[in-house]
This record gives sequence, C-alpha cells and structure tokens, in this order.
Amino acid sequence: MISDTEKNIVVRIDKKTLESLEFPLVLQQVSEFCITQLGKDKVNAIVPFVETLAISSELHRVKEFTASFNSDSPIPNHGFDAIDRELHLLNIENSSLEVSGFRRILSVTQTTQTLLKFFKKFEEFYVYLNSFSEMVIYTSLLSEEINKSINRYGEVKDDASEELNAIRRRLKLVKGKINSSFSKALTQYAQQEYLDDIRETIVDNRRVLAVKAMYRKKIRGTVLGNSKTGSLVYMEPQETLEYANELSNLIFEELEEIKKILKALTEFIRPHKSLLTSYQDYLTILDVLHAKARYSIKIKGVLPLLTNKKRLYLKDAYHPILLVSNNAKKEKTFPQTIALDPENRIIVISGPNAGGKSITLKTVGLLQILLQSGMLIPVDSSSEFCFFNRILTDIGDNQSIENQLSTYSYRLKKMNQFLKKCKSDTLFLIDEFGTGSDPELGGALAETFLEVFYERKAFGVITTHYTNLKLLASELPYATNANMQFNNHSLEPMYQLLLGEAGSSFTFEVAQKNGIPYSLINKAKKKIERGKVRFDKSIANLQKERFQLRKTSESLKTEEQKARENSKQLEETNSKIQNKLESYQELYDANQRLISLGKKIDALSKQYHNNKKKKPLLDELFKMVLVENSKIKKVAPAIKKKEKVKKQIIKQEVEKKVNVIRKRKKKEKEEAKKAPPPKPKVDLKIGDRVRMIDGIAVGTIDKIEKKKAIVNYGTFTTNVSMIELEKV
Repeated sequence: MISDTEKNIVVRIDKKTLESLEFPLVLQQVSEFCITQLGKDKVNAIVPFVETLAISSELHRVKEFTASFNSDSPIPNHGFDAIDRELHLLNIENSSLEVSGFRRILSVTQTTQTLLKFFKKFEEFYVYLNSFSEMVIYTSLLSEEINKSINRYGEVKDDASEELNAIRRRLKLVKGKINSSFSKALTQYAQQEYLDDIRETIVDNRRVLAVKAMYRKKIRGTVLGNSKTGSLVYMEPQETLEYANELSNLIFEELEEIKKILKALTEFIRPHKSLLTSYQDYLTILDVLHAKARYSIKIKGVLPLLTNKKRLYLKDAYHPILLVSNNAKKEKTFPQTIALDPENRIIVISGPNAGGKSITLKTVGLLQILLQSGMLIPVDSSSEFCFFNRILTDIGDNQSIENQLSTYSYRLKKMNQFLKKCKSDTLFLIDEFGTGSDPELGGALAETFLEVFYERKAFGVITTHYTNLKLLASELPYATNANMQFNNHSLEPMYQLLLGEAGSSFTFEVAQKNGIPYSLINKAKKKIERGKVRFDKSIANLQKERFQLRKTSESLKTEEQKARENSKQLEETNSKIQNKLESYQELYDANQRLISLGKKIDALSKQYHNNKKKKPLLDELFKMVLVENSKIKKVAPAIKKKEKVKKQIIKQEVEKKVNVIRKRKKKEKEEAKKAPPPKPKVDLKIGDRVRMIDGIAVGTIDKIEKKKAIVNYGTFTTNVSMIELEKV
C-alpha cells in the first residue's frame, strides 16, 4: 500500500545537492522526535517528492498531526516494538515464533486497531489522516487467535489446548503432594533435632532439608549438596523424591505441549505476514508524521499556499537550522522576503561578504526541499510555493583532492551538468557564480551560462561579486538585481535583502575598517580600471543614499506619528481647560448674584428693624423676585431652543415607533379578518369544567360573583374573569 505510492515518485534531486543545502542535518534533527528506531531510520531516508498530489496530502497529514497536540482529542500513542525478526522467521518454513514474538505482534495489531478506530471516530477533524488510514486492511482474527492462547502476562493459557489443561492439573496435584510430603518430613526430623536452625533451603529449584552432618545417615533421602563448612548436608526426603521425578516428567510434557501450541499459532499467523508488514509500515509512517509535526512546532513551521503556477513567494522566511541554533543561544534570527515568478525568474544577489547572501540562497533551496519532503516550514502563512522536478546547486568550495580537481574545474563540471539538466521546471542555486578563475574570463563564461539558463526559462538565485553579471541582470527583462543591506557608517551587515538594485562589495571600505593602511588601498585603486572603481563607487553611493533615504523616511514617519499624538493630546487638554473655565465662570457669576442678593436682603432687614413696616419690606422683596425672574427669562430662550430640538428629535423617534406599531396592528387586524370566526360563547355556571383561553390546566367553577368566577384546580383556587374562561 504505502511502498507502492513511494515507488511511483521520481526523485531528480541528487545527493550532493541535498548535502550542500544541509538537508541531512535537518533530517537528523527531525529523527530525534521519533519514538521508534524504524521511524528514525525512515526519517533519515526521506527524499523529496515531486508529485503535487502526493506532497499536498503528506503536508496536510503533518498539519493535522501538529494541531492534535493541543486538541481535546489528541492522537493515541503509536509506539510499538519492531517485529522484523518475527517477519523474517515467518518466511522460513517450519519455523516457530516464541511467546515474546507473539506479544510484539499482538501489540502491533492492537495499536493499529486503536488508531484506525480513533481516526474513523474523529474523521471530521483528521480528514487526511483518516483517508490515509482507510487504506490499511485490518482484521481482528490475528489478535483474537493470539489472545486465545496467550494471556496478557506473556504466558500460554491453561485452556490453549485440552492436553495442556490436563498436564497443568496434574502438575498442581503433584506440587501439592510434594509440599505435603516435605512438610511431613520436615516436622518429623525437626522434632528429632536432626535439622539445623534454618531447617530448610532451596537447591536447584528444589526444597531440601538442612541436616546436621552427623545425622545424615539417619534420614532417608538423596544428598543434593553441602554447606561450605561441611557442617550441613542438604537432603531431599525420600517421600518427596518420588513425586519430584514425576514433576520433572510433567514439566517436560508441558514444554512439549507449549511448543506444539506455538507451532500451530505460528502456522495460523504465517499466511498473514504481508498484513503484519503493512501494520508495521503504517505505524512507522505515523511515527514519521509525529516527528515532522514536533519539528514544525520547534521551528514554528506552517503550511504555505500551494500553487500550480510557477511562482515562489517567501515572506519572512527563516533558515530552520540557523533558527534552531540562534534560539538555543537566545540570539535574533533575521527573516528574508524573496519572490520568483515568470516575470522575475532569476535574482542576482550582490553585496559584501558576511552580509547574508549565502544564507538567503540556502534558505530558498532548503525550504523548497523541506516542503517537497512533506514538512511544514518557517515562513509567513501567506507565502506561496510551487514544485520543481529538479533542484540544482553549486554552493561552497568543492575542490576535490581525490579526483585531482581544482575548485574551478569542479565548478565547470557542475556547470556542464547544469547545461544538460536545466529546464523550465528547474530551480538552480549558485553561490559565488563565476569565481575560481580569472575575473575577466571567468566572469565572461559565467555571463554566457546565465544567458543560457535565462533562455531555458529556468528559475534561479545566484550570488556574485562580478560587475558584468550585475549589468546583465539589469538588462534582462525577467531578471532582477538584489543586494544585502549594509550599514555604510558602521560597515556592519543588516541581513536585509533589497530587491531592485545591485549591491557594492564595499571592498575598499571593508579593507579600511579592518586596518589596511589608506595608502595601500589608494595604491590598489590606481592598479585597476578607473571605470570599474567609478562604477563600484556609484553603486556604493546609491546604496548609501538609499539607506539614508530609508532612514530619513522612517525618522519622518516617527516624527509625524509623534506630532499627531501631541496634537491630539493638546486638543484634549485645551478642551478640558475650556470646560473648566466655563464652569468657573458660571460658578463666579452665581456667587456674585448671591452676594448681591445677600446685600439687598441685609439692607431690607436693617430697614425693617428700624421702622417695623411690613408692607415696604414685602414690596421690595416682590420687586427682587420679579427682577430675578426677568433675568431667568432672558437666558431661557437659548435653553428652550435646545429643549425644543431635543423634544423634536424625541417626537420624531416616537412617531416612527408609533408608525411601526400601527402597521403591526393593521397587519394583525387583517390576519384576524382572515382567521376563522371565534367559537360562540357558552354561558358558564357553577360546577362547569373550565380552563383559561389558550391555557392547559382544567378546573371547576365553585362560585360566581359579578363577572368573576372562583375556579378550583384541586391543589389551589383562583379568582378569574368570566371573559377569560372557556368551557371544556
């Protein structure tokens, strides 16, 4: 089942490519999450798929396994002991398995059954894992047959055969007689003081008497040994010896019968060898999926968008090995964003050494291989990936002493392979393209190779310091220059890829930073063509300007954001101050009015105290009230206007609600007209059985007073209007 699927997959990625992208190291890290040795071996033997359907299903299975770890229904344990030895013995005619072998087979079958039932039960959650599991043909005959003969402790059951049952019954009987006869002899000789204080011991799995050496001839039995000092003799009593011989015969018969049972069970299992193989393969693949899922959690891997179009879009992509290493050291890892499509098939990355060019190149290749090997990868979930039938790499110094090849010779051999294999379904990755020979001649040859790859519509990423390759990338419509960002002040790498422009190697700047005298650097500049220096300097200046512009832009954005926040805070503060000023002004005016009134009242009080005349006092007080009322009326129009607007709004809302209610009432009336006429009213009297209209409970009228009735419901009575009742 499983092996057939794998046989149909054609792999066109050679071993050297996988090694140069450090794929075996990733497999080693993944295999550490396996819980079986077979799983580890299978992980280390993983090769990339090229069939979209096969890899898509595998990726979804890994994704479902990953989700199960935090699920309320986690996948049951899939651990098992390998049955390779048992499967090998089943191939040998007349061979017989041991009890431990049957226990391992039982474990494999029962674990398989548990997982198949689980995936079937939760098939809506584990769609891909269930469809994969449904390909396994399961039968319970094997486990049932093993359980008939072997118990959970790994022992052959008494009822495995009638003969074994009879032998074991006789064994129990003989063992009982041995114990009885030995106890009798022990008591007898102990009373006669022939025995040592320990009385008895075990020799060769037999109970023996610890007899004092001087009394050995007074005891009937067989000597089975002596103590180190010779003061004790270990003897088996004669009464026990007869039964012990019978016991030995029965034990031999038991072993022979067990062999027959195991032989018969082996013959029953033998025809189902292929089924057992499929169970073990199934559990091994689940172990691989488990390991992939655990590793994806470690690197925060996700399933990107899979497309049939030739398009690669890696957003915030991390190199998994670098990510794991930096996480262990608690250091930051810088993600990269890069895109390849038919309109932008080849990217030429330039820039200084130690800037991250090679890591970016390896990230693209390794993530592509991991995805085509059925693993989730550390990218943004909006990233897009297609599949390539071939991935070609030329990374690192591959000087071969064994084959007496120089670096350049080796690279030329590689380029020859590229020329033979490179097509539209190929992804090629070349680090330091064109190096190893004379810059002029090697660069020209590299330029020619790049033109061939371009014409064949292959996709690729290369890194280079060669100016002619940068110029070629800027001239070709479907190729793009890119550079790794470099801080022109500190001359430190920023590990950020910038698409759209070539990068300077900062050769002289880096040399100067590393302490090379300026006079030597200046001398070196004079030794090369002036045009090249000017070109490299122009690129460096452009990068510096771009860096400065980006820095200025970020600074302006920050300042703009701060200005907006400050403006908002000022507006809020101004509003609060204005409100406080208005409230203080109102309070001041009110206090002034109260002080003025107080003074007037104080003056009237003194005047009344002097003349004792009430009428002038009341007249003055009345005038004061009229004056205060006139002031209120002056303010009132503005307040009334506001209140009028509010009332108008409320009135409009009320009218809307009233209109809604009127429409509803009108609809209800129309429906009431259509409804059948109500039942004719029946005159109710005492003793009638009644219920509330649209009610359920039935009661009896005990009394009628005015238009109300007292209804008895058995456990309670209630007073109800006659209109609300109907006769049952």
